[in-house]
Amino acid sequence: MLLLTLMVSMTTKAQGILGTVTDDQGEPVIGASVVEKGNTQNGTVTDLDGRFTINVSAGTPITISFIGYVTQELKATQGMTVVMREDTQMLNDVVIIGYGVQKKSVVTASISKVDGDALNTVRASTINDALKGKVSGVQITQASGQPGSGSQIKIRGIGSVNNSDPLYIVDGMPVDGGIDYLNPTDIASVEILKDAASAAIYGARAANGVVLVTTRSGKKGQASVTYSGSYGWQ
Repeated sequence: MLLLTLMVSMTTKAQGILGTVTDDQGEPVIGASVVEKGNTQNGTVTDLDGRFTINVSAGTPITISFIGYVTQELKATQGMTVVMREDTQMLNDVVIIGYGVQKKSVVTASISKVDGDALNTVRASTINDALKGKVSGVQITQASGQPGSGSQIKIRGIGSVNNSDPLYIVDGMPVDGGIDYLNPTDIASVEILKDAASAAIYGARAANGVVLVTTRSGKKGQASVTYSGSYGWQ
Protein backbone atom coordinates (compact mmCIF):
# COMPACT_ATOMS: atom_id res chain seq x y z
CA MET A 1 0.00 0.00 0.00
CA LEU A 2 2.85 2.35 0.83
CA LEU A 3 4.56 1.52 -2.48
CA LEU A 4 1.36 2.18 -4.44
CA THR A 5 0.87 5.55 -2.76
CA LEU A 6 4.46 6.52 -3.57
CA MET A 7 4.05 5.59 -7.21
CA VAL A 8 0.85 7.62 -7.52
CA SER A 9 2.46 10.69 -5.98
CA MET A 10 5.42 10.44 -8.34
CA THR A 11 3.24 10.18 -11.45
CA THR A 12 1.02 13.13 -10.49
CA LYS A 13 3.90 15.43 -9.61
CA ALA A 14 4.58 16.36 -13.24
CA GLN A 15 1.76 16.86 -15.71
CA GLY A 16 1.46 17.93 -19.30
CA ILE A 17 1.09 21.72 -19.38
CA LEU A 18 -0.75 22.90 -22.47
CA GLY A 19 -0.16 26.42 -23.79
CA THR A 20 -0.08 28.71 -26.80
CA VAL A 21 2.56 31.17 -28.02
CA THR A 22 1.48 34.15 -30.16
CA ASP A 23 2.94 37.47 -31.25
CA ASP A 24 1.53 40.88 -30.40
CA GLN A 25 -0.77 40.65 -33.43
CA GLY A 26 -2.33 37.42 -32.18
CA GLU A 27 -0.65 35.28 -34.84
CA PRO A 28 0.82 31.92 -33.71
CA VAL A 29 4.59 31.73 -33.33
CA ILE A 30 5.70 28.51 -35.03
CA GLY A 31 8.84 26.75 -33.79
CA ALA A 32 9.27 28.72 -30.56
CA SER A 33 11.40 26.94 -27.96
CA VAL A 34 9.73 26.11 -24.64
CA VAL A 35 12.17 24.71 -22.05
CA GLU A 36 12.04 24.07 -18.32
CA LYS A 37 14.34 26.56 -16.63
CA GLY A 38 17.51 24.87 -15.41
CA ASN A 39 16.76 21.65 -17.31
CA THR A 40 17.53 21.96 -21.00
CA GLN A 41 16.73 18.27 -21.51
CA ASN A 42 13.04 18.92 -20.84
CA GLY A 43 11.65 21.06 -23.60
CA THR A 44 9.56 21.25 -26.73
CA VAL A 45 8.69 23.54 -29.65
CA THR A 46 5.40 25.06 -30.74
CA ASP A 47 3.44 23.53 -33.63
CA LEU A 48 1.76 25.19 -36.63
CA ASP A 49 -0.91 26.65 -34.36
CA GLY A 50 1.60 27.97 -31.82
CA ARG A 51 0.58 25.30 -29.28
CA PHE A 52 2.92 23.31 -27.05
CA THR A 53 2.84 20.61 -24.39
CA ILE A 54 5.62 20.37 -21.80
CA ASN A 55 5.86 17.79 -19.04
CA VAL A 56 6.25 19.95 -15.94
CA SER A 57 4.15 20.63 -12.87
CA ALA A 58 2.16 23.81 -12.45
CA GLY A 59 4.25 26.68 -11.12
CA THR A 60 7.51 25.41 -12.63
CA PRO A 61 9.52 28.21 -14.31
CA ILE A 62 9.78 27.77 -18.08
CA THR A 63 11.64 29.77 -20.73
CA ILE A 64 10.06 30.69 -24.07
CA SER A 65 12.38 31.97 -26.80
CA PHE A 66 12.31 32.58 -30.54
CA ILE A 67 14.59 34.43 -32.96
CA GLY A 68 13.58 38.08 -33.25
CA TYR A 69 11.56 38.08 -30.01
CA VAL A 70 12.38 38.87 -26.41
CA THR A 71 12.96 35.72 -24.33
CA GLN A 72 10.39 35.30 -21.56
CA GLU A 73 10.50 33.39 -18.28
CA LEU A 74 7.13 32.46 -16.83
CA LYS A 75 5.61 30.01 -14.38
CA ALA A 76 3.79 27.18 -16.07
CA THR A 77 0.02 27.21 -15.79
CA GLN A 78 -2.52 25.00 -17.55
CA GLY A 79 -3.90 26.63 -20.71
CA MET A 80 -1.42 29.52 -20.57
CA THR A 81 -1.08 31.97 -23.46
CA VAL A 82 2.30 33.62 -24.00
CA VAL A 83 2.50 36.81 -26.06
CA MET A 84 5.96 37.37 -27.51
CA ARG A 85 7.28 40.90 -28.02
CA GLU A 86 9.60 41.80 -30.89
CA ASP A 87 13.22 42.35 -29.93
CA THR A 88 13.82 45.85 -31.33
CA GLN A 89 17.39 47.06 -31.00
CA MET A 90 19.10 50.26 -32.07
CA LEU A 91 20.72 49.65 -35.46
CA ASN A 92 23.80 51.84 -35.12
CA ASP A 93 26.60 51.58 -37.68
CA VAL A 94 25.31 48.53 -39.49
CA VAL A 95 25.76 47.31 -43.05
CA ILE A 96 23.05 45.61 -45.09
CA ILE A 97 24.74 42.67 -46.79
CA GLY A 98 21.76 41.27 -48.71
CA TYR A 99 21.32 38.16 -46.61
CA GLY A 100 21.38 39.81 -43.20
CA VAL A 101 22.66 42.72 -41.15
CA GLN A 102 26.12 43.01 -39.60
CA LYS A 103 28.03 45.63 -37.66
CA LYS A 104 30.71 47.46 -39.59
CA SER A 105 33.37 46.17 -37.21
CA VAL A 106 32.78 42.54 -38.27
CA VAL A 107 32.31 43.05 -42.02
CA THR A 108 35.38 41.74 -43.88
CA ALA A 109 34.15 42.60 -47.38
CA SER A 110 35.50 45.69 -49.11
CA ILE A 111 32.79 48.36 -48.92
CA SER A 112 33.29 52.12 -49.21
CA LYS A 113 30.67 54.75 -48.45
CA VAL A 114 30.53 58.44 -49.35
CA ASP A 115 27.71 60.56 -47.93
CA GLY A 116 25.99 63.44 -49.66
CA ASP A 117 27.82 66.15 -47.70
CA ALA A 118 31.20 64.85 -48.87
CA LEU A 119 30.01 64.75 -52.48
CA ASN A 120 29.00 68.41 -52.40
CA THR A 121 32.34 69.74 -51.14
CA VAL A 122 33.20 70.41 -54.79
CA ARG A 123 30.95 71.76 -57.52
CA ALA A 124 30.68 68.98 -60.07
CA SER A 125 28.24 68.66 -62.96
CA THR A 126 27.88 64.86 -62.57
CA ILE A 127 27.96 62.39 -59.72
CA ASN A 128 30.95 60.62 -61.30
CA ASP A 129 33.01 63.80 -61.17
CA ALA A 130 31.98 64.35 -57.56
CA LEU A 131 33.28 60.88 -56.63
CA LYS A 132 36.77 61.45 -58.06
CA GLY A 133 39.50 60.95 -55.46
CA LYS A 134 37.09 60.05 -52.65
CA VAL A 135 37.17 56.24 -52.81
CA SER A 136 40.32 54.13 -52.79
CA GLY A 137 40.66 51.49 -55.47
CA VAL A 138 38.21 53.27 -57.76
CA GLN A 139 39.38 54.99 -60.94
CA ILE A 140 37.10 57.60 -62.55
CA THR A 141 38.22 58.94 -65.91
CA GLN A 142 36.52 61.02 -68.58
CA ALA A 143 35.63 59.03 -71.66
CA SER A 144 36.95 61.71 -74.02
CA GLY A 145 38.31 65.23 -74.03
CA GLN A 146 35.05 66.70 -75.23
CA PRO A 147 33.51 69.04 -72.64
CA GLY A 148 30.49 67.47 -70.96
CA SER A 149 31.40 63.93 -71.99
CA GLY A 150 30.57 61.11 -69.58
CA SER A 151 32.97 59.47 -67.17
CA GLN A 152 33.92 55.82 -66.76
CA ILE A 153 34.21 54.10 -63.39
CA LYS A 154 36.67 51.24 -62.97
CA ILE A 155 36.62 49.35 -59.65
CA ARG A 156 39.91 47.57 -58.97
CA GLY A 157 41.07 47.65 -62.57
CA ILE A 158 39.56 46.49 -65.83
CA GLY A 159 37.18 43.55 -65.67
CA SER A 160 36.78 40.70 -68.12
CA VAL A 161 33.04 39.91 -67.98
CA ASN A 162 30.97 41.60 -70.73
CA ASN A 163 32.55 45.03 -70.16
CA SER A 164 34.45 46.94 -67.52
CA ASP A 165 31.50 48.95 -66.19
CA PRO A 166 30.19 48.29 -62.69
CA LEU A 167 26.58 47.51 -61.88
CA TYR A 168 24.63 50.63 -60.90
CA ILE A 169 21.82 50.32 -58.36
CA VAL A 170 19.78 53.48 -57.72
CA ASP A 171 17.33 53.27 -54.83
CA GLY A 172 17.25 49.49 -55.13
CA MET A 173 16.72 49.36 -58.90
CA PRO A 174 19.45 48.47 -61.44
CA VAL A 175 20.00 51.08 -64.15
CA ASP A 176 21.80 50.94 -67.48
CA GLY A 177 23.89 53.61 -69.11
CA GLY A 178 25.55 55.02 -66.01
CA ILE A 179 24.38 57.56 -63.46
CA ASP A 180 25.36 60.82 -65.15
CA TYR A 181 21.70 61.84 -65.21
CA LEU A 182 21.65 62.22 -61.41
CA ASN A 183 22.12 65.59 -59.80
CA PRO A 184 24.92 65.36 -57.21
CA THR A 185 22.90 67.51 -54.78
CA ASP A 186 20.10 64.93 -54.87
CA ILE A 187 22.37 62.14 -53.60
CA ALA A 188 22.09 61.08 -49.95
CA SER A 189 24.91 58.51 -50.07
CA VAL A 190 26.93 56.30 -52.42
CA GLU A 191 28.25 52.87 -51.45
CA ILE A 192 30.73 50.99 -53.60
CA LEU A 193 31.05 47.21 -53.28
CA LYS A 194 34.50 46.32 -54.51
CA ASP A 195 35.22 42.62 -53.98
CA ALA A 196 33.45 39.39 -54.82
CA ALA A 197 32.31 38.80 -51.24
CA SER A 198 30.31 42.02 -51.06
CA ALA A 199 28.97 41.89 -54.63
CA ALA A 200 28.13 38.17 -54.79
CA ILE A 201 24.43 38.70 -54.10
CA TYR A 202 24.07 40.47 -57.47
CA GLY A 203 25.53 37.59 -59.48
CA ALA A 204 27.63 37.83 -62.65
CA ARG A 205 26.41 41.38 -63.38
CA ALA A 206 28.45 42.54 -60.39
CA ALA A 207 31.73 41.08 -61.65
CA ASN A 208 33.15 44.59 -62.03
CA GLY A 209 31.81 45.90 -58.73
CA VAL A 210 28.56 47.55 -57.66
CA VAL A 211 27.73 51.24 -57.14
CA LEU A 212 24.77 51.67 -54.78
CA VAL A 213 23.17 55.13 -54.91
CA THR A 214 20.59 56.36 -52.41
CA THR A 215 18.82 59.58 -53.29
CA ARG A 216 17.39 62.08 -50.84
CA SER A 217 13.77 61.81 -49.71
CA GLY A 218 11.31 63.96 -47.85
CA LYS A 219 11.31 64.21 -44.06
CA LYS A 220 8.73 65.12 -41.50
CA GLY A 221 8.95 68.52 -39.88
CA GLN A 222 9.26 72.11 -40.89
CA ALA A 223 9.65 72.79 -44.60
CA SER A 224 12.97 74.21 -45.80
CA VAL A 225 14.20 75.52 -49.13
CA THR A 226 17.84 75.27 -50.23
CA TYR A 227 19.25 76.87 -53.35
CA SER A 228 22.52 75.86 -54.96
CA GLY A 229 23.70 77.36 -58.23
CA SER A 230 26.83 77.48 -60.36
CA TYR A 231 27.81 78.54 -63.87
CA GLY A 232 30.58 77.83 -66.33
CA TRP A 233 31.57 78.07 -69.96
CA GLN A 234 33.13 75.81 -72.58
